[in-house]
Amino acid sequence: MHPGTAEDPLADLVACPSCDAVFRAVEPAHGQRAVCTRCHHVLIAPRKDAGKQIIAIALSVLVLITAAAYFPFLSISTTGLKNSTSILEAALAFTGDGILALLSLALAAVIVFIPALRAGLSIYVMLPLVRDRPPLPHASRAFRLSEALRPWSMAEIFALGCAVALVKVAGLAHVSFGPAFWLFSGLVILVILQDALLCRYSVWKALER
Repeated sequence: MHPGTAEDPLADLVACPSCDAVFRAVEPAHGQRAVCTRCHHVLIAPRKDAGKQIIAIALSVLVLITAAAYFPFLSISTTGLKNSTSILEAALAFTGDGILALLSLALAAVIVFIPALRAGLSIYVMLPLVRDRPPLPHASRAFRLSEALRPWSMAEIFALGCAVALVKVAGLAHVSFGPAFWLFSGLVILVILQDALLCRYSVWKALER
């Protein structure tokens, strides 16, 4: 990447989201990366067939979220008593208790609904592009919404929180993992992989054509 100049049109400029440095965009070949010369943040990283891979991952995320939301996530037993709960049941456990209802809905959103929405938006945006067809109506808005929701997609944060809680609970009761635990673990990996494969500069360029 080369520092932008006043003569360059705005369409050829790209700003680093990390340090705000502005460069003239020179799109690299597939498998190569364009990085910020100031902070070394990756600006452009096109990958061959990345769009198809992202669509496949997004479909898998939707399937895993649907299954993980309803299958048992954990089972806890102690002194002859046993209880199992799903992710959605745990997140919505306090929906009838005043202000805690809002917190329950927010928790369900960040671990279930927002990741599912982002996966759906990715499919909506990417599907026409990988088929060399014009973008669907409002595809730019859909992609912008997906990016705006990215900091609020916290499936991996929930997984880390569960790990910490299990360490404390394990000494008090017997804890066993349900099918949803393994589904959710796979979901976390896929969400991280989807974001790693996505080259946002390439998507915006494709949407502008």
